[in-house]
Amino acid sequence: MSLFEQTNSAGATVQALVCGRASAAASIARGTARLLHALGFCTIPELPLASGRRADLVALGADGEIVIVEIKSSVADFRADRKWLEYHRHCDRLFFATALGVPPEIFPADAGLIVADAFGAAIEREAPEHRLAPATRRSMTLRFARAAAGRLEYFGKANSE
Repeated sequence: MSLFEQTNSAGATVQALVCGRASAAASIARGTARLLHALGFCTIPELPLASGRRADLVALGADGEIVIVEIKSSVADFRADRKWLEYHRHCDRLFFATALGVPPEIFPADAGLIVADAFGAAIEREAPEHRLAPATRRSMTLRFARAAAGRLEYFGKANSE
């Protein structure tokens, strides 16, 4: 089992990887999660937020820092939705993760940029920090913990049957 599968055992991204149908977005998510893990973060793909949106990848650091990564595999993918505009309210730092060859200038300057493939990633532009209010941090941390525990419970039951 890969490092990504060990630390992220649920969500559409992982299901695509496990089934062998690694799409471009799944490959970017996998490499980005590996980078974040190497930086000391735990990650969860496809985390529902209080706003009703679903973040592609959310990372929680040992110090409580919350990072959201929006995966964009192409220019068309970036132009197709703007759900990420609400993500600043739910994190300390917002990054976009994309593949090599996607022009970096399309991504907004108020977010960081990660370039990734299925095997790893690199931070091309650091994300500006905007610290969350304590109540929002607590809410996001609990959301992250409950999702992680629920996925562990679900997959633990599925594997024990």
